[in-house]
Amino acid sequence: MSYLQSKVNSFNANLGNVAGKISNKRTVGAVAPPVKPAPSPTPSQASDTSKNDLKRKRPVPSDVVFSQPKDTGMGNEIGTQITYAIEFLKNKNTPQKLSDILSYLSLQTRDDAYKDLFRRIMIKHIKVNYKPSQGDSPSLFSFKPAHNIRSPETLLSHLQSQRTFEGLSVKELKDGWPEAEFEIDQLEKKGKLLVTRNMKDSHARMVWLDDPSLGFHIDEDFQSLWHKTKLPEASVLAAELESHGLQPANKTGFIKKPTKVQEKPKRKARAGGKTTNVHMAGVLKDYSHLKK
Repeated sequence: MSYLQSKVNSFNANLGNVAGKISNKRTVGAVAPPVKPAPSPTPSQASDTSKNDLKRKRPVPSDVVFSQPKDTGMGNEIGTQITYAIEFLKNKNTPQKLSDILSYLSLQTRDDAYKDLFRRIMIKHIKVNYKPSQGDSPSLFSFKPAHNIRSPETLLSHLQSQRTFEGLSVKELKDGWPEAEFEIDQLEKKGKLLVTRNMKDSHARMVWLDDPSLGFHIDEDFQSLWHKTKLPEASVLAAELESHGLQPANKTGFIKKPTKVQEKPKRKARAGGKTTNVHMAGVLKDYSHLKK
């Protein structure tokens, strides 16, 4: 009985030791769970990444045109302002001060360097008359047209002072005289100007001086009779002229002489050539007398 009791006691002891070990393993596993490794990239993702790395990075497009000079904004701006200033002077019939021009263009707040450059360009411009300051009067700028004509009297005086009978372009006259076309029409009706007009819109194109005393009045009866007279047809007119012994210009007796064709000179043979085959003189025949 004592032997069986000792076996039972040893079994229970071993069972307790095994239970303790199992509980310790479960505790350690709950405190620090294993970390799952990150999934490796799929083949398609890896290939896309490598392709993106190998692609050439293109430069970002810019608005700079390298074939043109660098645009600083200064030259283009002042050139545009000069154009506006010329148009301003053209619409004004009186000379203007530089301050008035700058105020019209809203440039009065610009720096002195810009104003000085603007002034120097205006002075040298071919479309600007510059009057320097004298005493208390400031310098003045005015529009300079191709012809300084602004009235019918000035136009007639200019045409009369010409040494040659030369016409004037109406386009150039309108450059400094906007009402030129209306005044030209009035002078034409009075017989003081000869005017040529455009076929499309009948606007005046060129003007010349006319003399009313040279005008000749023709009766209306004669004018109507003149317009009623009809010319014969071209074929009938030619036959009528030939019946009166007149010959057309294309049927004259002029005979064109044939042109002589120059012959090319014949090339002469060179004299004193070196004779070869002397050792066969008794065998070969001489044909030199047959040369042309």
